Amino acid sequence: MNMSSRNSSAQAGVGSGALSHVYIHHPSLRCNIPESNGLFYDDANRLLICTTSSQVFSWETSPFNPDVPPSVDSISEGPILSIRFSLDKKAIAVQRSDCEIQLFNRETKQILNHKCKAGSESILGFFWSDSPLCDLATVKTSGMDLFACDSMLNSLRLVETKKANVNWYIYTHETRLVLLASGLQCKTFNGFQLSTAGVVRLPRFEMTMARSESNSKPILSAGDLHLVTVYGRIYCLQVDREAMLLHLYRFYRDAVVQQGSLPIYSSKLSVNVVDNLLLVHQIDAKVVIIYDLFVDSRAPVSAPLPLLWRGYQVSETSSQAANKEIESSESSTSNENIVMYEDGWTFLVPDLILDQTNKVLWKIHLDLEAISASSSDRTSLLEFLQRRKLEANKAKQLCLGIARAIILERRPATQVTQAIDVLVTAYSYSVKAGTYKEIKNENATASTPTPGASPDSERHRQSGSNIDEEVEMNLSSGSQENMFCADEQQESQLSSPAISPDELYKFVFTSVEEMMVEESEYLVAIITEFLRSISAEKLKVDLNIYVMTIKLLAYSKRFAELSLFTTNKIIEPSKEVAFQLLDSGRQNIRVRKLGLDMLRQLSLHHDYISSLVQDGYYLEALRYAQKHKVTSVRSSMFLEAAFASNDMQHLAAILRVLSELIPGFKETSEYYTFYGLLNDTSSSVAV
Repeated sequence: MNMSSRNSSAQAGVGSGALSHVYIHHPSLRCNIPESNGLFYDDANRLLICTTSSQVFSWETSPFNPDVPPSVDSISEGPILSIRFSLDKKAIAVQRSDCEIQLFNRETKQILNHKCKAGSESILGFFWSDSPLCDLATVKTSGMDLFACDSMLNSLRLVETKKANVNWYIYTHETRLVLLASGLQCKTFNGFQLSTAGVVRLPRFEMTMARSESNSKPILSAGDLHLVTVYGRIYCLQVDREAMLLHLYRFYRDAVVQQGSLPIYSSKLSVNVVDNLLLVHQIDAKVVIIYDLFVDSRAPVSAPLPLLWRGYQVSETSSQAANKEIESSESSTSNENIVMYEDGWTFLVPDLILDQTNKVLWKIHLDLEAISASSSDRTSLLEFLQRRKLEANKAKQLCLGIARAIILERRPATQVTQAIDVLVTAYSYSVKAGTYKEIKNENATASTPTPGASPDSERHRQSGSNIDEEVEMNLSSGSQENMFCADEQQESQLSSPAISPDELYKFVFTSVEEMMVEESEYLVAIITEFLRSISAEKLKVDLNIYVMTIKLLAYSKRFAELSLFTTNKIIEPSKEVAFQLLDSGRQNIRVRKLGLDMLRQLSLHHDYISSLVQDGYYLEALRYAQKHKVTSVRSSMFLEAAFASNDMQHLAAILRVLSELIPGFKETSEYYTFYGLLNDTSSSVAV
C-alpha cells in the first residue's frame, strides 16, 4: 500500500466518514530482529516468538504493549518447525523434525532430546498441558502420547498413549481441547480435553461436508477448522466450501452437537473472537462480519464492512486535533506497508493477527460506538451492549445515552419500557453474579467514561478448563444442561456495563426532567414503568425518583393521580417524599395532608409536630407531643408560632396548656416573656 492510500486509511479510521466496526490499531508489536528465520505464536503463554539460528526472542502480548522489550534465550542451532514455552516458562520445547523434539532448560541450559520411531510414525506437533496427568503432549500419526516431566527436566515419563490414526490435529490452550482428524476425508474426529480436572475423552464424531459433481469426496484440512470460546462455551467452526457455509459445532460432556451454520461469501476465511463476538473474516471480499452467538438468530450484528487500520484511539476530539494525531502517526508508521488481508496474515484466536510479511503483531478492536450508530433496534442494541465486558465503561455510557435519547425522542412508551426492562434485568443479574461496579464519581456526567480494569487483564486468565463446570452467565433459558465448557472466559469479570437504578436516575431521568417538564404525563408514565420493573426485580431505588414524580404530577396539577400514587404505594413512603408532598400540598390541601400522614406513619414525631405548628394546629401538635412523649420539641416553638400569627387567643391557650402540662412552667423566662407580650397586646384576654 502506498503512502497516499495508507494516509486515507488512517483518515478513514478517525474521520466521521469511517465505515468500519472492526479495526487494528497502531502501534503494532514489531519484531525487528536481524537475521530472523521464523515467527511463531505461543497461545498458552501468549508470547510472540522470533527465532534466529541460535536465539529465541519472545514478547509478552498480554497485556498488549508494543513497547515491551523481548526476552532472549540461547538454543542450539538447527531447524525449528514449532516452538513453545512450558507453562511455568522454565523450559522451551522445539520441534526439530517429524521425529525429534528438544527441550531446553532455561536455567541450567540442559538439553533433553525426545524422538519417536523413525519410519513407522512421525510427530505432527506438541503442546504443554496444565492437566494433573501430564505436562507435555505429543501428537503423532499413531495417536497422542502424554508425558510427565520432572522438576529439573532431566527426563520425560510416558504416562498414557491415546491410540488413533491421525492425519492432522488442531489444539488451542484456551479450550484445552485437541481434535485428532482421521479417515480418507479427514472428517472423523477423536477429541480430548486436557484441563486441570483431568483428561476427558469426547465421543467420536464426524463433520458434515457437502459434495459436488466435480468433488464427490472433499478433504477437510486443518485450516478449515477453528476452535473458539464464546460466552464460556467451546465451539468448533468448520468451513464447508462446497456448501459455502460455516458450520458450528458445540461441545458437551457426552456429545458434539451441530448448532446451525453461517453463510460465507469467500472461499478463504478466518475467524477471531473479541469480547465474546465472533468475527468472520471474508478474506477474498476483504470484509469482516460480526456474529453474536448468544442470540438464537444467526443474523449478523451489522452489515459486512472492511477491517480498517487506525492511527490512534478514537476519541471525542476536534478535527484539528485529529489531523495532528494523523500527522504524528504517519511518520512513525512510514515503514509499515499495510495491505489488508494479505497472504502473510495469520489470524490468531482470540484477537490477534500475525503479519508474517512485515513481522508485526496486530491486536483487533471493536468499535462499539460505530456498531451502536448503525443499529435501529434500540432494545436489541441495549441487550447487545449489556453483554459486552471488554469495554464495559464505554458500553455503559452508550446505554445511558440510548436511554436518554429514546425518552427525549418521545418514543412509544412500550419501546421505552422494553429498554428499561433490559437495563434493570441486566443490573439485577450483574448484582447476583457479583460483577456490578458502580460509577463512583457522582459529579461525573453520563458522557464521561469512568476508569475501569484493563481489558487485557480482564480477559486473559491462566486457568484450566473444567468439564464439570457449567456456565450460566447470560443463558436466557436458564438451562441446567451439563455443558462442555472452557472456564478461561467464564470467570466473573471485575466490571460490568450494568446500570443501577440510582445511575438511571442520576444520568437519565434528571438530565431529561427539565426538557420534559411540559410533557410530564409522558415522563411520569415512563417513570411508573421504571418503578414497576424495579419492583419486579426486588431492587432498591433512589428515593429522589419519587420526589421527581411528585414534582411532575404537581406541576401538571394532577393531584388526584398523585394521591393514588401515594395511597397505592407506587410512591414509597420516606421522609424526603413526605416533605415533597408537604411542599406540593401548598397548592392542594389533600396532598399536604398525605405528607402529614406519612410523617406520622413513619413516626417522625419532631417533623410531624413542626409541620402541624407551621400549619397553625398548635394545640393538636401539643397534644401529639404529650401523647408520644416527644421531648425534642421546644415549648418556645409553639409560643413563637402562635405569637407570629397575631392570634392572641391561640397564644393564651398555648400558655394555659403548657402551664398544665409542664410543672413549674409559670416560673420560666419563656412564660414571663410571652405572658408579658400577651398582656401588652390584648389586656382583654384572660389567662
